[in-house]
Amino acid sequence: MIHPQTQALLDLIEQRKLPPMHTLTAVEARRFYRDRRALTQPPAPAVHEIRELAADGPAGPIPLRLYKPAPRDPGLREPMPVLVYFHGGGWTIGDLDTHDVLCRQLANASHCAVVSVDYRMGPEHRFPAAVHDCMAATRWVRAHADTLGLDAGRLAVGGDSAGGNLAAVVAILARDEGDLPIAWQLLIYPATDMRAGHASHTSNGQGYLLTNETIRYYHDHYIGDVAHDADWRASPLLHTRLGGLPPALVLTAGFDPLRDEGLDYADALVAAGSQANYVCFERQIHGFITMGAVIDEANAAVALCAAELARALAR
Repeated sequence: MIHPQTQALLDLIEQRKLPPMHTLTAVEARRFYRDRRALTQPPAPAVHEIRELAADGPAGPIPLRLYKPAPRDPGLREPMPVLVYFHGGGWTIGDLDTHDVLCRQLANASHCAVVSVDYRMGPEHRFPAAVHDCMAATRWVRAHADTLGLDAGRLAVGGDSAGGNLAAVVAILARDEGDLPIAWQLLIYPATDMRAGHASHTSNGQGYLLTNETIRYYHDHYIGDVAHDADWRASPLLHTRLGGLPPALVLTAGFDPLRDEGLDYADALVAAGSQANYVCFERQIHGFITMGAVIDEANAAVALCAAELARALAR
């Protein structure tokens, strides 16, 4: 069954008659998403150091936010491992602020630095603009690791939903280009197949916050030509060679339309010889990991991700 706390949230959204995302313009949806986080996100924990940065991007500066937790051993001045994080939001909404709490939580709990990336989004900047920005930002972080006190040899990528899609794509591009070693990937309910044909799109497509209509809305803001659905940079599950990729944690939710394509991606990684651990929070919905103020399992999921990040990037 769906978790009672999650059902209570869905009931509250229904009672307040909050508008579905697909009924809003992109500008309205972005504002609504930023405002709605106050309903579900816990207070932002303090972090030892936060810096606003900008990476050189293909269309201009890419805003970044660096989170550095207190070092495990203050007496050692060694560089920190780092997670480059891409926020969710259907390649249409979301920004550094909507995922600020999550990035703070991951940094503090893992003792790893986190760099959040504010990539370009649709409909103003369609596919593959976000891919280009995320790749450029990851390269920039590695190139500037020394000056930022980061360990370029312990660099991971991660993200949730659309951000999980982008993290998977960056990991594949980095492998293929051969000069950007990535140690690990964190894929939180990732979108991996733009064709939206998996069974969970039918079983979970209504009633659980992320609906079929909203998925189509995001898709159409990001993908300008339906032929791009078959491009692996949009649908990483369709890549014909998924071996030789960094180890992954793939996390899904049981009542998420994207559940099955996340599972299939984890299975495809393992079948190709890559390492992937898969965890499904069976009683949860898409987007739950940022909802720790009202869903206890969100905090458990953050703790799991942070623990696996710390383990993966340990010396």
